[in-house]
Amino acid sequence: MIDSPKYYSWQDFRCAYTVSDSTNSQTETTIVLIHPIGVGLSRLFWQRFIKTWLTRHSNSVIYNPDLLGCGESAMPAVAYYPSDWAAQISYFIKSVVRKPVVLIVQGASFPIAIELTQHLEPNWIEKLVLSAPPAWRTMTDAAQPQQQKLLWNLLFNSPIGLGNLFYRYARRRQFIESFSIRQLFADPRQVDRQWLNELTEGAKNPHSRYAVFSFLAGFWRRDYASAIAQIEQPTLTVFGQQTSSISREGKAETLQERLDAYIEHLPQGQGCFISGRNVLPYESTSEFVRVVADFLQGH
Repeated sequence: MIDSPKYYSWQDFRCAYTVSDSTNSQTETTIVLIHPIGVGLSRLFWQRFIKTWLTRHSNSVIYNPDLLGCGESAMPAVAYYPSDWAAQISYFIKSVVRKPVVLIVQGASFPIAIELTQHLEPNWIEKLVLSAPPAWRTMTDAAQPQQQKLLWNLLFNSPIGLGNLFYRYARRRQFIESFSIRQLFADPRQVDRQWLNELTEGAKNPHSRYAVFSFLAGFWRRDYASAIAQIEQPTLTVFGQQTSSISREGKAETLQERLDAYIEHLPQGQGCFISGRNVLPYESTSEFVRVVADFLQGH
């Protein structure tokens, strides 16, 4: 079953998470989930996955943390980098979970996992699953730090409130629905009441904008090619058959080229396509659970 939120303290910040398992006392697989960053997004993104996974794989326990700045975790008004979130999750795994885990990561939160594999001892992460990570060219094209800081200072953290006005617009239910249909889901019917309610509710706290602005400013962007090539863990990359990209670099490569690049550069990489677009654990839950289970059982 899915439990109520629990809390731990990291660097004096209150951080939320849930622990979900079945009634099976024989735990063989421990999973830690990393949710995407975006307007209203939090650990609730994984609810469908957790319910479906535990129905089919009762020998598992799933830890589902809210990243700092998201959900029910503290929301300091700062610029967030993948290294910050990785430090939080590293502490979480070592101090709360306290056992080796399978790490499942959604979308552009992949850099958080990269930082974790670089700074957390390899034995803490047994396997890695990437759900619709960014285009390969996006992951290897470094953004300009000066441009990132300019966006942050002049737009998102502007003293005249431009960022606040933008966030008020972006968190409207109509905008969330339109963006989800245009950029995230293959089937518009999957942009349902549950999805819209979760995101509009999650975006009500104005302090949640800082994590979103950090993402939009591109603080997660740098050339990760070398770091990805050093990932030792078996890694599954899953793309939707209609996966899309909003970046210029991503639109320049075919979907097959994208998958091939990940498999080629990950030392123990494999990959597959399933139905859906960019939010596979939510839109194509059953298929996503199936391919992840096959991957875990095959190693």
